[in-house]
Amino acid sequence: MTSLANDPGQEQWLDEEAGRIVRPYVMTRGRTQPSRGKIDLITLVMTTGSAAPAEPGLGPEHHSIVKMCDEVLSVAEIAAHLDLPAGTVRVLLGDLVDRGLVVLQEPHRESDILDLDTYKAVLNGLRAL
Repeated sequence: MTSLANDPGQEQWLDEEAGRIVRPYVMTRGRTQPSRGKIDLITLVMTTGSAAPAEPGLGPEHHSIVKMCDEVLSVAEIAAHLDLPAGTVRVLLGDLVDRGLVVLQEPHRESDILDLDTYKAVLNGLRAL
């Protein structure tokens, strides 16, 4: 990284390959938690509508999420596609849920996942293939 400003008080840090570096806390306006509950890495996200390009309060990352979630994706997949920390993506998703632009499908409760009958049914189905 190099500084491209002549006045040290006005330094703008740039990455030669990526351009201007924007810290995740700037994207989330300093927030570290989503506005609504806990959003797991395996939570599924689907777009409900499209955001207007100039909608106040939405950045380019918000718009990217809305566009990519026309197909169902997990929070982990969104973070990987955007090359952002999962915590940042969770905050951005909270913004989109608040505006009704995406819906979240939370994972099943642990008691549902650990049901032995479900495991047996899946195993039997795999054996039948």
